[in-house]
Amino acid sequence: MAYFNLNDSVNLLKKLTLKRFWNAALVYTSYSITRLIGKPIQWGYPISISFEPTTSCNLRCPECPSGLRAFTRPTGMLEQSFFKQTIDDIYKELLYLIFYFQGEPYLNPDFLPMVQYAHQKGIYTATSTNAHYLTDAKAKETVESGLDRLIISIDGTSQEVYEQYRIGGKLEKVIEGAKNIVKWKKALNSKTPFVFFQFLVVKPNEHQIEAIKKLGAEIGVDQVRFKTAQVYDFQNDPHGLVPTIEKYSRYKKDKTGNRQVKSGLSNHCWKLWHANVITWDGLVVPCCFDKDATHQLGNLHTQSFKETWNNSNYKQFRQELITSRKNIDICANCSEGLSVWED
Repeated sequence: MAYFNLNDSVNLLKKLTLKRFWNAALVYTSYSITRLIGKPIQWGYPISISFEPTTSCNLRCPECPSGLRAFTRPTGMLEQSFFKQTIDDIYKELLYLIFYFQGEPYLNPDFLPMVQYAHQKGIYTATSTNAHYLTDAKAKETVESGLDRLIISIDGTSQEVYEQYRIGGKLEKVIEGAKNIVKWKKALNSKTPFVFFQFLVVKPNEHQIEAIKKLGAEIGVDQVRFKTAQVYDFQNDPHGLVPTIEKYSRYKKDKTGNRQVKSGLSNHCWKLWHANVITWDGLVVPCCFDKDATHQLGNLHTQSFKETWNNSNYKQFRQELITSRKNIDICANCSEGLSVWED
């Protein structure tokens, strides 16, 4: 299933100015040349970035450093003034802004005002939430903010199954939050946000795949996505999370019976050319797999974003990626292209 449905695609295309189109063309061309000649060439600026509203979270998911409180980096909240300063530097080239990295975005009291600011700059905005804070009032504010896409994580259709991964969570709150969003979209006659359920398929919930499709249809969400689970120790799988249904697993077994990542580790990565992640405190890291910000390519408190994007750290990292990606630790569990979409 395509990443965007028709209405969502039209909404995204409305954000595509001539300058953003030209920037995307430069980025794609430089990536293609890089793959062709084996030498890193970087033109243009990111098409998409992820901004981390906070590292805080109300849940205790077993494979999440935020849930486990296992970060070695500082925890905190993204400041609105810093966010605006960064967006002002790059909004003319930026098409897609994801308000998520680690943590629960709605815990940041300035989250929706920041969404609104990006919306006013004509940027397509998206976020991911566990939906425990989508009260009636907050749902109305979310729709009014101009948020384009809302990902609701829901990993079970019964409390017993849901809480096996979403430890500390209440399924009834998730369902109530989703209903609130759908209600206010209708009440305000708004086509946004595009709402979908994201179902992280793990062994304890894989028997509820058909049930989540039915629940999504009953509530009226726009789409359901089944996401493969990242398991850090996927060989031993101590929490019993690797699903038995191969279609929904990030891993496959080789001839010796050991698990391997399906996507492989070819010496190229589109992500490093068109996107990146900014932590709540201004660190620039390669992608969402660097959850603890161990590969710090820049600091936006000491260098502008555009300066960072082309600095020596970035050039060195891109060079390493196209020559020996298997030696980069954060690539070991990469799941690019391993999500399944349903209507």
